[in-house]
Amino acid sequence: QVQLVESGGGLVQAGDSLKLSCAASGGPVSTYTMGWFRQTRGKEREFVAGVTWNGERTMYADAVKGRFTVSRENTNSMVYLQMNSLKPEDTAVYYCALRQSLIVEIPIMANEYEYWGQGTQVTVSS
Repeated sequence: QVQLVESGGGLVQAGDSLKLSCAASGGPVSTYTMGWFRQTRGKEREFVAGVTWNGERTMYADAVKGRFTVSRENTNSMVYLQMNSLKPEDTAVYYCALRQSLIVEIPIMANEYEYWGQGTQVTVSS
């Protein structure tokens, strides 16, 4: 059973940086696309960034392009989200997700991912 555990969230000020980590276990996780999503109360979970199994392809939501960077270390089954120049509108619970498919693509819809972590809160004050 695949398990995903996020860490690294916290309370920061606008303009600060945070690095989220996602530890994956329980299967050949290094062969699958990984994504980061975020959700605020009353809203649907939205795509933030994704990375293919080998790290060669990445994709970002327009709202974070140029500020966030997704990466992975398959030897350690880790996925990261480096977040720079944070804004108050980045405040959300951030989730990492795994898409258990050998098709090399990065879906942006949450229902395309089968496994999810418990989430980590990121709060950006103005």
